[in-house]
Amino acid sequence: MALELEGTLRQKLGVQSGTSARGAWAKQEFILEYPDGNYTAQACFTAWGQDKVQELDKYQVGDRIKVSFNLKSREYNGRWYNDLQIWRLAPAGQASAPASPAVPASAPAYEAPPAPTLDDMPADNSDDDLPF
Repeated sequence: MALELEGTLRQKLGVQSGTSARGAWAKQEFILEYPDGNYTAQACFTAWGQDKVQELDKYQVGDRIKVSFNLKSREYNGRWYNDLQIWRLAPAGQASAPASPAVPASAPAYEAPPAPTLDDMPADNSDDDLPF
């Protein structure tokens, strides 16, 4: 599930890094304050990977940003934990890139064929005793 949220960068937590069986890893969490009706709310997001951590370094506390993220949950010892993993950061108000390639203007529009009617159905055959 991919989601987007615009808000103000309120806090950057420290970079965490280490080495696993798959190699080196890095992550950094940050707090985004966003409007929620008449009030403001805060959420903690995770920038996984060195490239995302470097992308987060471009922004300072107080900057307005747009966060594109995936919501993930996992179970551990009977408890569930949620993780908001970012996959894109952009200045707030900036149009996001299209999710799929643009269709050229010269391409014909797709029209779905009409739905079948009763007249399109085959006639009943008394020799056919199968119910389907």
